[in-house]
Amino acid sequence: MKTFSTWVMRSVACVAVGMCSALPLSAQTLQNFPTKPIRLIVGFAPGGGTDIVARAIAPKMSEILGQNIIIENKSGAAGTIGADLVAKSTPDGYTLLMGHSNSNAISPFVLTNVPYNPGTDFTPITYLGYVPNVLVVKSTLPVNSVAQLISLAKANPGQMTYGSSGIGSTQHLAGALFSKIAGISMNHVPYKGSGQAIIDLLGGQITMNFDTLPPNLQQIRQGNLKALAISTPKRLALLPNVPTFNEVGIVGFDVTNWYSIMGPKNMDPAVVNKIDLAVKAAVNDPEIKKTLDAQGLQPEGPATPAAFSLFLAGELAKYQRLVKSLNIKAE
Repeated sequence: MKTFSTWVMRSVACVAVGMCSALPLSAQTLQNFPTKPIRLIVGFAPGGGTDIVARAIAPKMSEILGQNIIIENKSGAAGTIGADLVAKSTPDGYTLLMGHSNSNAISPFVLTNVPYNPGTDFTPITYLGYVPNVLVVKSTLPVNSVAQLISLAKANPGQMTYGSSGIGSTQHLAGALFSKIAGISMNHVPYKGSGQAIIDLLGGQITMNFDTLPPNLQQIRQGNLKALAISTPKRLALLPNVPTFNEVGIVGFDVTNWYSIMGPKNMDPAVVNKIDLAVKAAVNDPEIKKTLDAQGLQPEGPATPAAFSLFLAGELAKYQRLVKSLNIKAE
């Protein structure tokens, strides 16, 4: 794999010249696009946050583009299996990826032998938004604040555990970063997905999760889990009584799951623009927006494909530094 500095330099250069020297399609092809169904690859299992967002926007995209959007789940290896499939696809707009911070910004720095270059092998199309991580503990744990949790961890060094949806996931990085900032020692317990981690948290097998909001929200509302902090700049309307990490003194906690639409490198800018407009129209549909709001999706972020490219370069730089500083490696 090429060095990170090469990724960033090429990513920025791609923005400057316009989508990495995309191969022009004929005017007739562009005018008629799409003429067949479009595959939208989700690199995670059905029912998870990424899959929910993809299935929410797909019907409206189909309506706007006049062709079916077919969701295909290719889960495994923190989303890199699905991402690799798209990276190696023909850049004609008929194979797209639900891009994710795990597969497109973090995993290449953690996992060995990732078969694609996240900085040069994709065409960024639309940034959809991010979903915050929330620190949750079982309701019976005798703490009601982050300060109390840290005190408990310091009184029991190395005995507390946190779960994640896999090595190199945002949950893994969130737990490691929290431990470093708080000055505590905890053990990481990786799972193959959030579902089993939540089950074990409810069962008392692990102490806490730094998980995405959607799969935990119902358990929080039912009182089975306690939310102690959330990784948003300001409090979230869905959980107005839960403080941000900044509010509780965990400053610099910048780890979130973001979603996007991406394609293989060298896509024609006209096709990119057509897909981007369809995605934006879907996301802004009032009924779809309700679904996305219920998932805690925060739409703040880059508004154009070019701005998304620059954002992606920044995310690669951020997570390369973070993974190195936390000394996170595939176990």
